[in-house]
Amino acid sequence: MVSRIHSAVLNGLEVMATEVEVGFSRGIPGIVIVGLPDNAVKESRERLKLAVGHANFAYPQATKIVINLSPADVRKEGSALDLPMAVGIVGNQYRLKSPAFSELLFYGELNLDGGLNPVKGVLNIALFARENGWRGIVIPFANREEAQFVSGIEVYALKNLTEVIELVEHPERFAPRPTGIARPAADTGAACENDFAEIQGQHLAKRAMEIAAAGFHNLLMIGAPGAGKSMIAKALPSILPEMTDDEILETSLIYSAAGLLDAQGAQGGLVRRRPFRSPHHTISDVGISGGGKYPVPGEISLAHNGVLFLDEIPYFKRSALEVLRQPLEDGRITVSRSLTSATFPARFMLVAAMNPSQDAVGLGEAGFSGPALRQRYYAKLSRPLLDRIDLQIEVKKVKLAEITSPAPAESSAVVRARVAQARQRQHERFRVLKRRVFANGQMRNAEIRRFCALDDEGGELLRRAVERFDLSARGYFRILKVARTIADLQGAETIAASSVQEALQYRSLDLGRF
Repeated sequence: MVSRIHSAVLNGLEVMATEVEVGFSRGIPGIVIVGLPDNAVKESRERLKLAVGHANFAYPQATKIVINLSPADVRKEGSALDLPMAVGIVGNQYRLKSPAFSELLFYGELNLDGGLNPVKGVLNIALFARENGWRGIVIPFANREEAQFVSGIEVYALKNLTEVIELVEHPERFAPRPTGIARPAADTGAACENDFAEIQGQHLAKRAMEIAAAGFHNLLMIGAPGAGKSMIAKALPSILPEMTDDEILETSLIYSAAGLLDAQGAQGGLVRRRPFRSPHHTISDVGISGGGKYPVPGEISLAHNGVLFLDEIPYFKRSALEVLRQPLEDGRITVSRSLTSATFPARFMLVAAMNPSQDAVGLGEAGFSGPALRQRYYAKLSRPLLDRIDLQIEVKKVKLAEITSPAPAESSAVVRARVAQARQRQHERFRVLKRRVFANGQMRNAEIRRFCALDDEGGELLRRAVERFDLSARGYFRILKVARTIADLQGAETIAASSVQEALQYRSLDLGRF
C-alpha cells in the first residue's frame, strides 16, 4: 500500500503543490526521503519517528520507509513537510482511507512529542489552496489567524498529530474555523512611534514629508546631527493613508513567506500597519535585496507598501545602495540563484538622511570642512540613485525659541486627512489607466505628459530651471510629479507656477546648495 498526502512548498512567494507518497518495503530499517529534499527535510527522519510514537501510534519497526516528494525535480525546502510525511506513515501503517487525503492540504512542522509548531508561508498556502480547488488546509494551531483571512476554504488549525489523525478518521467531529475575518478599525496614527504634534519647528521638513506621503515620493534629508532628521522620518507612517485590503494582503504574504508576521505585530494574523523598515548601515547586499540559497524577502520587500528609512545613507555600502535603483523604478526585484529564482514585490517609499559632510560633528550648522571633502562624501551616492529621489531638502537645527514655544504644532491626524484627500484625487485620475497606479510617484513618462499639465507661467519657469541647472531628463520628470502632488494637495487640476516653484526648492542637490 502507498499513502498519498497532499502538501505544498514555497519558492519565494510562489507556492508549488507537492504530493507526499509513503510506502513500506523490505530492506535496512529506516526512512529514505527522495525527491530533492534539502537538509531541513532530511533531518525530519528522527523527528518523525519520535513524534509518531509520542502521539500514541505504532511506529513501523524493522521496516524500510520510502518517502517520495513529487514532483521529484523541484527542490523541497523547510520543515513544513513534517506533517504530511507523518500522516502518510500513520495512514500506511493502519491502512487508513479517507476523503481528507484527496481534499485537504497538510502543512506543518512537528516537534518530538507530536505537537505542531508554527511555520512560515501559511497565508500563501491558504490562498494557493483556494485558487486550486482544495476543500481546505490542515495547519498548526499557532498559524490559525493568518489562514482565517482567506475565505472560501475550510481551515483546520490543530495542536498535534493525534488531532490530525482523528480529523482524518472522524471529520464530523471537527468544525472548520471561521474565515474572512473583517478588518478592525484603523489605528494608523496610534501605531506610530512619533506624532507631528511632538515636532516643534521644522516646517519645511514636515511640508516635504506631507508631499512625499501624498504622492508616494522618495525623500532625502540633509542636515547636521541633532537637527531631528530621524525623528521626522519615524513620524512619517503617522500621516500615511490607511492600507487598502489589497495592500494588506500583499504585505502579509511577504511577511508570511519570511516568517515575520508575529515580529511585525500583525493584527488578526495580517499586517495592517504600513511597514517602517530601518536597517543598519552595515547590512549586506543580500539583506537589502533578498536572497540566500533559497531566496527570502529582503528589506526592500519587507518595506513593500511602506517606508524604507536609511539613516546616514553614505555609510551604506555602495553596492547595497545600487541594488535600490531598479526596484525604485519597477516596484519589484528578481533574485536569481543557481538552484532557483524568485520575484518579490518591492514598492516602497525611500526616505534617507545624511549629514552635510563626513565630519559635520563639531563644525557648526554648516558642517563643511572643504570642497574636496564634501565632494568625496557626496560621491558615495551615485547620480542615478539621486535622480530617483524626488525631494532633497536641507534640515536645519531647531532654534531655541521654537523648541520652547507653547504654540501647539499641527497633529498627524490633520496632515493625514489632507494626504488622504490628495490620494483620493489621484485614485480618481488614474482609474482610466489599464495598469495599476495609485499615486503620482508611480507615474511613467507617458502618464506624466498626460496628467501633469502646466500653465504657461509654470512651463516657462520649469524650462528656465532645466537650462540653468542642467537637470537630467529624469530630474525634469521628477519635478513634474512633485508639482502634480503639490497641486493635488491644493485641490488644483492644473499645475500653477507656484507649485513648480515649490517643487524646484526640493531639489537641493540639483540646485547646487551643497
